[in-house]
Amino acid sequence: MVLDTSALFAILTDEPERRVFNEAIERAPARLLSATTLLETKMVLFARYGAPGANALDAFLLRAGIRVAPVTAEQAEIAFDAFRRFGRGTGHAAHLNYGDCFSYALARENAAPLLFKGGDFIHTDVETAL
Repeated sequence: MVLDTSALFAILTDEPERRVFNEAIERAPARLLSATTLLETKMVLFARYGAPGANALDAFLLRAGIRVAPVTAEQAEIAFDAFRRFGRGTGHAAHLNYGDCFSYALARENAAPLLFKGGDFIHTDVETAL
C-alpha cells in the first residue's frame, strides 16, 4: 500500500476516517510513502502545528512500519504522465497536484493500492486501498 498526504493528514489530525485508515494500514503487507509525500506532509503539519506536528508524523511512520521510498527517474516519468493525463489545469476531474502525482507514481510503479482521502484519485486509474 502507498499512502498519500491526505490519508496521513486525516490520521494525524484525528479526522473521522482515522480509524478506517489505520485499520487498512495494519492489514497491508507492505506500506510505502514517497519521499515527496513525506516532505509535503511534514510541511503541512509543521505550518499548522509547528515542530510537534512534524515530530508526530515521524513517530507515526516508525510505529506503523511505513517505509519511505526514494524518488527515482522512473517515478518522475510516471508522475509526469499522471500530470499530463490527470493534472490540475488539464481539464480532468482528478485535478492532481505535484504531490498527488508522486503518490500516484509510487503506487503504479509498485502495483500497489493507494490510501487517500478525497475525490481526486477516484478519477484516475490507480487502484484504491479502500
